[in-house]
Amino acid sequence: MIRFDNVSKRYEGTGDALRNLTLEIDKGEMVFLTGTSGAGKSTLLKLIALIERPTRGSVLFDGRNIGRLPARQIPAHRRQLGVVFQDNKLLTERSTFHNVALPLIIAGFNDREIARRVRAALDQVGLLKKENSKPAALSLGEQQRVGIARAMVTRPRVLIADEPTGNLDPWLSLEIMKLFGRFNDIGVTMIIATHDLNLLDQLGGRRIELADGEMVAPKDPLILV
Repeated sequence: MIRFDNVSKRYEGTGDALRNLTLEIDKGEMVFLTGTSGAGKSTLLKLIALIERPTRGSVLFDGRNIGRLPARQIPAHRRQLGVVFQDNKLLTERSTFHNVALPLIIAGFNDREIARRVRAALDQVGLLKKENSKPAALSLGEQQRVGIARAMVTRPRVLIADEPTGNLDPWLSLEIMKLFGRFNDIGVTMIIATHDLNLLDQLGGRRIELADGEMVAPKDPLILV
């Protein structure tokens, strides 16, 4: 579904964030990107979302080189994606309902369909009873779940998340990851950047480790004889 062919991304003044990266992510996979800060995890996600374009190489989405998409086609590409940030970027003066509804409003859905989809998304993340609350009245974990509902309300094929549990305690982090797992169970391709290896030990999915912009080869398991 998503393929990186010899992809490099260079930023002026800081050098290569990714170097000659080749990898493939299948439809319906749950993939965790790991590595230290600056390893290239966020850059990889930005290339998928067309927030950035590769300096060299090709990023293919369903066989199409999205790095060459004209600007007018970028919104259509992004409508296939849901995006969750560490900083959930909620509108502080708007209700939970309006925060989740925003992508649908921008896409031109009618009020009845917006209400139906928003309440279904809030129900999935356990926040239906707080649709009228503003972000300041919610806990950090609840705010992050609002961000997840907003990412899922458009029914994306792929969800990408950049350190979505970075501000949460271990128990809440596990709850958020289990929520991602439920979306993966219904066929959503999940690509999640995280540095929390202890958390991943409790979850399934494939790990892709990055270091200095390159993919680290998996280590062979230790065999005792």
